[in-house]
Amino acid sequence: MKKTFRIIGLITVIAVIIAAIVASMNIKPSNADKVWDTQMTIGNLEAKNYFIVYSDLVCPYCIAFENAIVEHEEEFQQYLEDNNILFEIRLSDFLYEYGETNPIHSRYSALGAYCAKNEGKFWDYYNLAVSSVWNDFFKASGKSAVSKMSSIGKDYWINIGKQVGLSENFETCVKNEDTLNEIKANAEKTSKLARGMPYFKFNDYTSSGFDLSWDYQYVLMYFQAGLDSKK
Repeated sequence: MKKTFRIIGLITVIAVIIAAIVASMNIKPSNADKVWDTQMTIGNLEAKNYFIVYSDLVCPYCIAFENAIVEHEEEFQQYLEDNNILFEIRLSDFLYEYGETNPIHSRYSALGAYCAKNEGKFWDYYNLAVSSVWNDFFKASGKSAVSKMSSIGKDYWINIGKQVGLSENFETCVKNEDTLNEIKANAEKTSKLARGMPYFKFNDYTSSGFDLSWDYQYVLMYFQAGLDSKK
């Protein structure tokens, strides 16, 4: 009889362990567990839809996409809220680390954004940087402006920080490259996940590239594809 009870007890324990394993396999990680940095997100961390953009601030196609959003900032934020979307920018110096020409201004742009993030003003800096790069280079000259950007030094990105109202620590951070390890780590992760710049992962929809002539309506088309892909 005792042996029977032991066997029943053992079977019960095994059944409980198996049930726990199955339950854990069915638990999907939350958005908060997937986000690289909450300061680079807009929206509710527990939103139903999770949209990610891998980007570099000197990539013309990235800037075209992001400038279309900046020009419709209030409308865009309302769109995210209405459609229950968490939006994340995964920004790095990807083009410097892994691009064909390794433009050093890619690194400088990332330093500016990450140093601004250290002061809690990533989006203030990022939005102004996007509009500045678009208007100063790509708006009139298109892709050919890439060669003109080779002369951009750290001062260009530091000046954007000054316009945003960042402290003197920001300038020191950029000049000393205090955030470089974080930037390089994110560029390495990007190289394993993204195919092209910009690269989009909107729910189960993935794509790359954006034409310089496209406007905000094309942004919404990409977003709709992401909403439609939700399983």
